[in-house]
Amino acid sequence: MNLRQGLAVLPARRPAVDHDASPVGALLVSAEQFITQFYGENLLRSPDRRLRQVRREIEASGTYWHTPDELTFGARVAWRNSSRCIGRLYWRSLRVRDRREVTAAPDVAAESVRHLHQATNAGRIRPMITVFAPDAPGRPGPRILSSQLVRYAGYQTAGGGLTGDPANADLTRLARELGWPGGQPPGRFDVLPMLVQAAGAPVTRHDVPADAVLEVAIEHPEFPWFADLGLRWYAVPVISDMYLEIGGVRYPAAPFNGWYMCTEIGSRDLGDAGRYDQLPVIAAHMGLSLASDRNLWKDKAMTELNVAVLHSFSREGVTITDHHTESVRFLQHVEREERHGRACPADWTWIVPPATSSATPVFHRYYQDFDQAPNYYRHPAPAPRKPVDGEPHEYVD
Repeated sequence: MNLRQGLAVLPARRPAVDHDASPVGALLVSAEQFITQFYGENLLRSPDRRLRQVRREIEASGTYWHTPDELTFGARVAWRNSSRCIGRLYWRSLRVRDRREVTAAPDVAAESVRHLHQATNAGRIRPMITVFAPDAPGRPGPRILSSQLVRYAGYQTAGGGLTGDPANADLTRLARELGWPGGQPPGRFDVLPMLVQAAGAPVTRHDVPADAVLEVAIEHPEFPWFADLGLRWYAVPVISDMYLEIGGVRYPAAPFNGWYMCTEIGSRDLGDAGRYDQLPVIAAHMGLSLASDRNLWKDKAMTELNVAVLHSFSREGVTITDHHTESVRFLQHVEREERHGRACPADWTWIVPPATSSATPVFHRYYQDFDQAPNYYRHPAPAPRKPVDGEPHEYVD
């Protein structure tokens, strides 16, 4: 939207940390900046009254409560500010589910399952976020330890090998410690339970119902043998191990999703040597020699794997995009932001796709990467703490 001529909008950069400031003082600075931004971008009248209200609330309780409109705006702008995301052209379309009253782990898990159902939308994927209770002084909000709401298990085998997704070996080990039986026998695509921790409570596991997970079997439009590889992937990437920060308030559990770009699955999840490592398998089926890299067997196999992913998702009516289309759209987003007088942070190493990089327009320019608020930030990995005898297993930051 266009700003009124002459309306001054404060820049949305994250305030510099004043290590001498009190927590209340730092929160006041962040809150005032966000509220001013909210009123400015939405062409509202003076924020003075709301700012006085927020100041009183912070001085009385050490925190403040966003209005539903502020929460929605903050979550959307956090997506707009995410420098590693190429799909930010759609930031205004994010649907915000306000579940800030939810703190108990079973309720967090149940609402996360509802998120999956609504975001999947029978394959017509909806960008969505569910925001759970915020951190407050002496009262932290809940946290989801799983990196995504849907993840495939990675089982260590007796011989030192691994079945499934190596990226989730630690998560699988924790799930097994919490009583999850795993696949019988362990499979390559067993859906892990969600791991949730409420404030002051041990981590608990919560199985994801099968009807909440739409999966796509991967086939190739020209190679009949491709289906025999038994590959598949889930439809919706719901990131769940990042926290949302708006105006100094942290929401430690705020699972959110867009939709997939084919290279995320084909080039990385299924293609990476440290993941499912399918490029040698596909190249061998294509009759390519693996004796030398000079015949570009990896390039050929990766291209066909991405073709298969795009074909399979489209066949099932599941929303997906390709890296060429999304690269053009990202530059449209950058131009749109510039027209509105906003800087667009971007991390080149994440924006440039992992396949045919120089054939995409995002490759051929530089970007400025900087931290801008509101935003999403990844939680530090939880550190295991050995439980004493008889105590439930607990992870702490």
